[in-house]
Amino acid sequence: MSEKFRIKKGDMVMVIAGKERGKTGKVLQVQTKDARVTVEKLNILKRHTKPNAKNKQGGILEREGFIAISNVMAFCESAKKPSRIKMKTFDDGRKVRVYQKDSNEVLEKS
Repeated sequence: MSEKFRIKKGDMVMVIAGKERGKTGKVLQVQTKDARVTVEKLNILKRHTKPNAKNKQGGILEREGFIAISNVMAFCESAKKPSRIKMKTFDDGRKVRVYQKDSNEVLEKS
């Protein structure tokens, strides 16, 4: 069974370790089985391809590579800092994800 993570697709994250440290971006994909995420415009990989039916031209294709989920942290835009995520329960029973640095800001999945 795969682990559950607080970071979801569409969240803004900041890379806290590795060659892309300090950069922010939106999560495009989460692989819970491997504990990895793909972040928009970060960790760009280049793939040299021959011409084929799908790609008539061939050449060098660029795409985002995976980053370990332990190397990214949710980015709180109001505090302008990375922050952990916690769960908050309202009086009406709704459970939402909020930043620990700013518990008033609710994370909505976009």
